[in-house]
Order: sequence, then structure tokens, then C-alpha cells
Amino acid sequence: MEARAKWVEGMKFVANSDSNHSIVMDASPDVGGHDTASRPMEVCLMSLIGCTGMDVVAILRKMEVKWDEFEVKATEIERAPKHPKVYTKIKLLFTIKGKEIPEHLFAKAIRLSYERYCSVTAMLSKTAEITYEYKILN
Repeated sequence: MEARAKWVEGMKFVANSDSNHSIVMDASPDVGGHDTASRPMEVCLMSLIGCTGMDVVAILRKMEVKWDEFEVKATEIERAPKHPKVYTKIKLLFTIKGKEIPEHLFAKAIRLSYERYCSVTAMLSKTAEITYEYKILN
């Protein structure tokens, strides 16, 4: 795998990798950016919730669980006060909506992602305490 980030202007970069899909990143005006895109650390959080979300969806499908809506949110985020300002705490909230969602299967899918499958969780947990909770809405 290879990834590239090409400078556009100010602090804006367009990044892509072997899949040839791009993301744009920028910074706030106080550090020379124009606030036109997500910050790199925000992209990191989005990678975390995307990775674990995909795991949970794949596991629930294998368990033949049906749902109407599913969302993962990163909340209660803390960063180190000094550089490098790594994440030190991240709380994830998994919310699923549907009829008769088996709680034990939803909890198991989240736990499997957290403990075994999510590569981004594994990397970020080296510096951050990652916790989670879940909600089932009918």
C-alpha cells in the first residue's frame, strides 16, 4: 500500500492511496489554513469510527441481525496538552435502531470489533483509553 498527500495551497492537502479515492485536509486560519476541510486529527477519528462501524456491520450481517439505522459517534475526546497532542481518551457511542435488535448480539459485535478486528482501535489504543457504550432504539 502507498499513500500520498499533495499540497494545494496554504495548509490544504489532497491525499489519496492505492484505492485512488481522495480526501482533502486543511487547517484553521490561525495556523495558515483556510478552514475548507477536515483537520488530520479529525480524519483520524473518522477512520476510527468508520473502521469499527464497518466491523460491526459485517459481524451483524453474519449474525443475520436486521436493523434500520446504525451510527457510531466519537465523543468525550481528550488530547495530550503538549506536542505531539495525541488522543488520550476517546469514548465511542454505537446507536442502532430497528425492531427486535438482540442486545446480546449487538454487544458481541461491538466487543469483537473492539477486541479483535478494528486495526484503527488497536493503533489508537496505544496512546488513548478507548471506551464505548451502546444504545438500542426501537
